[in-house]
Amino acid sequence: MAKETTTHSSVVPLPADRLYTHCDPALLGFETTEELETTDVVIGQNRALAALDFGVRVANRGYNLFVLGQPGSQRHRIVEEFLNSRSTGAEAPFDWCYLNNFDDDRKPIAIRLPAGRGLKLRDDLARLVDDLRGAIPSVFESEQHGSGIAEINEEFEDKVRASLEELQQKANESELSLVSTPHGFAIAPTSKGKLISDEDFERLPEDEKQRRKEAMEKMSEEMRRHIEQLPRWQKERRDKIRALHRELVGFAVDQLIDQVREGYGDFPRLIDYFGKLREDVIQNAQMFQDDGDGAPVAPGPAGASALSRYKVNLLVDHSGDERAPVIYENNPSIANLLGRVEHVAQFGALITNFTMILPGALHKANGGFLILDADRVLREPLAWSALKRALAGGEIKIESMGQLMSLVSTVSLEPEPIPSRLKVILIGERWVYYLLSAYDPEFSELFKVAADFEDRIDRSEENVGQYAQLLSSIARAEGLLPLTRAAVARTIEHGARILGDAEKLTTLLRDVADVVREANFWAGQESARTIDASHIEQAIDAQIQRLSRIRSEMQEEIRRSTVLIDTDGTEVAQINGLSVLQIGSFRFGKPSRITASVRVGDGTIVDIERETELGGPIHSKGVLILSSYLRSRYATDIPLSVSASLVFEQSYGGVEGDSASIAETCALLSAIAELPIRQSLAVTGSVNQRGTAQVIGGVNEKIEGFFDICKQRGLTGDQGVLIPKDNVQHLMLRRDVIEAVENGQFHVYPIASVDQAIELLTGVPAGALDEAGRFPPGSVNERVDTRLRLLAETRRQFERTDKEKEARGD
Repeated sequence: MAKETTTHSSVVPLPADRLYTHCDPALLGFETTEELETTDVVIGQNRALAALDFGVRVANRGYNLFVLGQPGSQRHRIVEEFLNSRSTGAEAPFDWCYLNNFDDDRKPIAIRLPAGRGLKLRDDLARLVDDLRGAIPSVFESEQHGSGIAEINEEFEDKVRASLEELQQKANESELSLVSTPHGFAIAPTSKGKLISDEDFERLPEDEKQRRKEAMEKMSEEMRRHIEQLPRWQKERRDKIRALHRELVGFAVDQLIDQVREGYGDFPRLIDYFGKLREDVIQNAQMFQDDGDGAPVAPGPAGASALSRYKVNLLVDHSGDERAPVIYENNPSIANLLGRVEHVAQFGALITNFTMILPGALHKANGGFLILDADRVLREPLAWSALKRALAGGEIKIESMGQLMSLVSTVSLEPEPIPSRLKVILIGERWVYYLLSAYDPEFSELFKVAADFEDRIDRSEENVGQYAQLLSSIARAEGLLPLTRAAVARTIEHGARILGDAEKLTTLLRDVADVVREANFWAGQESARTIDASHIEQAIDAQIQRLSRIRSEMQEEIRRSTVLIDTDGTEVAQINGLSVLQIGSFRFGKPSRITASVRVGDGTIVDIERETELGGPIHSKGVLILSSYLRSRYATDIPLSVSASLVFEQSYGGVEGDSASIAETCALLSAIAELPIRQSLAVTGSVNQRGTAQVIGGVNEKIEGFFDICKQRGLTGDQGVLIPKDNVQHLMLRRDVIEAVENGQFHVYPIASVDQAIELLTGVPAGALDEAGRFPPGSVNERVDTRLRLLAETRRQFERTDKEKEARGD
């Protein structure tokens, strides 16, 4: 390795107070959060709340809502609380009932009733059935019923007797007689009132026998006509008995049914239903007869009582509700959304009836609000299509997945669809919203309102105060110890660190609340009465410790030189780049060695990561930008005649992002100018075609990643990290990094351009173009320009030599 060079850069390292933006506890106007009032204020979500308010208030169809945002931003809690506040005081929605359809029991009818009336209807019909079970058997046991049946039977028997007497008289006139046999009546010849035996009949003269046979045939025909009247008389008897039953049962039930019907005179469909119920009760009065054990004689469907046909299936009951429903369905399967019809096995078959119809979330939320997780709906088979049909058609139709896919042949019900009047609120991440918007034409028609939750808010005095109140509310709601103002200040700082921006605060309050909960545990271990800043710090450290195994193993590989990273000395065409890895919820920085090589060529810069398909498109774009920067900055009057390659050494996974493009540019300039680069420095930053340093993400983790390696090997005071100057506002570094900077053992340099970066890295001035268009002698840019011209000249000589050989025929 060459000797360390002296820095000639004008870039001054950042002082320690620029590396972390503290929240001064003295500015918080309380000692502990016990002094603060509980608040339900939603911090920094004015845009989203305005969208929610608009979506809830507009009554037109299709104005359902999609709530966008990151998990952990408490979207569910905020949306639920908002909807509850808007639904309080609103008119309670309708009850919905399913009743038996006496015209077609496969198609139950849906009845809408004001809140509480559904329960009353169910109880009224239950009492009606009990009353009918007492009244109808009394009809059949009454004296009037017995005498009426006896009179009808006597009339029938008189007709039969009269018919037989008439037949007998006609038979006597023809010397014949009606004879009763086990198989009915027969006609036999007589003589002087006595039956003639077969032997005596055969001894009669032939003309007498013939006369007698003709008389018997004529009498048989007469008897057949009389017998044919019996079914008609029997039918007349049954009709009269039925009419008697209708009259007596109708008289018994009319008063009972009318008493119930009077309470529902303002519901035409129920009036019609009661009329059909009366007819059905009269026609099936035998069902109300007991078998001696108090149960109906006839079994009902699905093994239930036959009288279940007169029940009310109270699908949705809002009795006692004083506001519109707010329903959250965490398992939005098609059955849980639309409802389902259950079946029971009976004698090897699956059967059902209208009492087995169960409601879905759409039924329960009808007249109010239904909250669903978008990704869960999309994962459930057919649920998304079913939800769209319900919203587009304005009705809830119960459909099973088996029926929709024609997988079952079981006879089921077709319940009457229920009109829907509700708002559906989908909650999901932004990519779900954008994908649906792009690929589902119906989505934009049904979900016209987007409520986009902010991921970050300004770290203003007002928001800091609201953050403190929110922490107080969390502590009270969960029974945690109160936080001291120092603990609140440290939590606010952590909120900025989570976001990676010193001037902002995260709205992902789940992570912040988790730290407070864990700090409460550590405070409890010490039997403390409050949560202090030390407990917050302990909770943060414990979280990192639990998740940092992979980071420790990677750092160990660098420490053992399995992965090669230099932190001192200088090398040509070699530089320390920085990247961020995220494993689950844990992010950490990792240094990577980047090297470059150059030779005479045609101006091609080979990105080895891209060539091996390990580089992502953004990384490849960064390399193309630095190639453009090289072409436009140096030796612009001649063809670029360099062939170069860039690579992340020992990278065995994908490389994505352009945050290493400054480092790659400097490595390439070092290779061309043959100037060594300080290995005690690491670089992060994106570059544009003009060489300007651009902001990158994860700056805190990147600095700390290189710092950890330097600290393990021993801080020398020469080590540091170069970052884009616009990233200074994002710095929220760890305490040990800040202490090292305070002690002059580590440095953070804000750079504005590639020129500033290369000066720090090589210790040689970059050099700016003078009026004559030349770089200062000895500067980095002059060396690069000169080398590129030399390579171009070398290329021309090779081309000239090739042409001379071609002309000579060599």
